[in-house]
Amino acid sequence: MDPTTTSDFPGWGTMQTIEDLPVQPREPEPRHALGTWAATAICGNDITSSCLYVSALCAAHAGAYAPIALAIVAAVLYLFRRIYAEVGSALPLNGGTYTVLLNTTSKRVAAGAACLTLLSYVATAVISAGEAMHYAHNLWEGLNVFWATIGLLGFFAFLNVIGISESAVVALVIFLFHIATLVVLCVAASLVLFRDPALLLENWRQPPEGGLLHALFFGFSAAMLGISGFESSANFIEEQAEGVFPKTLRNMWIAVAIFNPLISFLSLGLLPLDEIRQVPPDLLAQMGGLSAGPILRMWVSIDAVLVLSGAVLTSYVGVTGLIRRMSLDRCLPQFLLKQNRLRHTNHWIILAFFAVCCSILAATAGNVETLAGVYTISFLSVMALFAVGNMLLKVKRSQLPRATKASWPTVVVALAGVLVGLAGNVLMDPEYVRVFSIYFLAAAAIVGVMFLRVQLLKAVLFVAAGVAERVRAFNDWVTERVNTLIARINSRTVVYFAKGDDPAELNRAALYVLKNEQTNRMLVVHVYRNRDEVPKELAEHLSTIDHLYPELRIDFLLVKGEFGPALIDALSERLSVPKNYMFIGTPGDRFPHRIEDLGGVRLIL
Repeated sequence: MDPTTTSDFPGWGTMQTIEDLPVQPREPEPRHALGTWAATAICGNDITSSCLYVSALCAAHAGAYAPIALAIVAAVLYLFRRIYAEVGSALPLNGGTYTVLLNTTSKRVAAGAACLTLLSYVATAVISAGEAMHYAHNLWEGLNVFWATIGLLGFFAFLNVIGISESAVVALVIFLFHIATLVVLCVAASLVLFRDPALLLENWRQPPEGGLLHALFFGFSAAMLGISGFESSANFIEEQAEGVFPKTLRNMWIAVAIFNPLISFLSLGLLPLDEIRQVPPDLLAQMGGLSAGPILRMWVSIDAVLVLSGAVLTSYVGVTGLIRRMSLDRCLPQFLLKQNRLRHTNHWIILAFFAVCCSILAATAGNVETLAGVYTISFLSVMALFAVGNMLLKVKRSQLPRATKASWPTVVVALAGVLVGLAGNVLMDPEYVRVFSIYFLAAAAIVGVMFLRVQLLKAVLFVAAGVAERVRAFNDWVTERVNTLIARINSRTVVYFAKGDDPAELNRAALYVLKNEQTNRMLVVHVYRNRDEVPKELAEHLSTIDHLYPELRIDFLLVKGEFGPALIDALSERLSVPKNYMFIGTPGDRFPHRIEDLGGVRLIL
């Protein structure tokens, strides 16, 4: 017998009816609704920490035109405000780029975007930890920056393993202290510049290397690092109060648009351009010392250590949530979901993230420019894919209600700006691409193996069959184990809620499951109030589609009740099917429920 027969044909589907499903009214779960300032602080610490190093990185390529390049980046970010706001109002779910692509394309495309996000988190943690220790070196000259960076990464890994995560209150205190520090630094530097603008004028007289367009192009590309962290608000949108998300986007843009160009401009009045081009890792601390002496230098250094450490902690929290979601969606190995008994934290995720951060730190020898290049490539790729997701949302999910809409020209121009910055970073140094490719391909390989598990297991079966004569007993054991694994993977039932008996929509749902889900069991559920309201031809059409696709078993279930969150909860518990494996078509404007209240039910049509 063909060894693949067991898993390829799961049997014909059945039809059942449930009329006694005990549906308990579900009380709205209490939400930890973050207000505007708390939510802004969590993501603001991430994006505003970039001003501690982006000015020097930009000046290394743009020279005296660095403030202009940073202002252009702020203009591009302004366009992304509406792009993110539209997606956030249409799909107010955590996950950012991964979620929007999961609901508009295939799981494979979404998983690819998630790999880029994971690499972005790695680079965020390493750069932030390294820069924090460079600023700490101003407080203790004997500090070994490289080993201190590893120590800081390990310290936050330990904090996350024992269950200490980012607090909104602590984040707000750090954010306010950071903004106050930047204001004081800018005022002090402005006074010095006002009294003696000679150095600024001298720096402006230096012609840019390669000409104006060359300087602006590569300066703009390097300056795109200054908006990294803008996507972080979309990763915890469900924890924000209604209407807060677009305000966090506005506040982050204001901070970037003011401080990044201003700090770059003021640095030109305090330090020679040649020194800035050397990319000193503690540029703002030097500016503080030149503006108001050692007290402000120490103040800026303390602030930098705090806000950059907050960005490290944000990376750990963000990557843990993303990997958990991907593991639940079976894009990553299930052992990552294991929790320790003492603190119930995902220790394997945290330890693996710490190991990857240490490896990329060693691979780049802690070089800020190389790390920034890797970070910028991954971050800009995520931004570009988010813009693409917005376009797909307009085309494929146009019926979804949304409070904000970004015009097509806005999305196209924003995407073009990101692609220009991405191209500039690729051309800037091939080493960036090499390091980025190694880690991206490693992450993609792990995800790819998860998607090809069934095919790989089938390959194992064929190999085992080829040596059956010599190792018959071993082959039988392998066949049994692998068939069991394949059957276990493919036996996971997915649920599709059908409103009517349109054969085209039913066929599209079946095709979606075949293309995107590792299962051969599809349960079509129709919820009705009165039996005479059940579409007469629904069962017949499902039977036809069931026979059209022998590799997919389609079962039919009638459920008496009213479709909504409570029924979904009850049916999920009754069928032992997670809610993220339940699908619906795209609802219209009259849909009585909020998408986020459905517990993760996915839109597939």
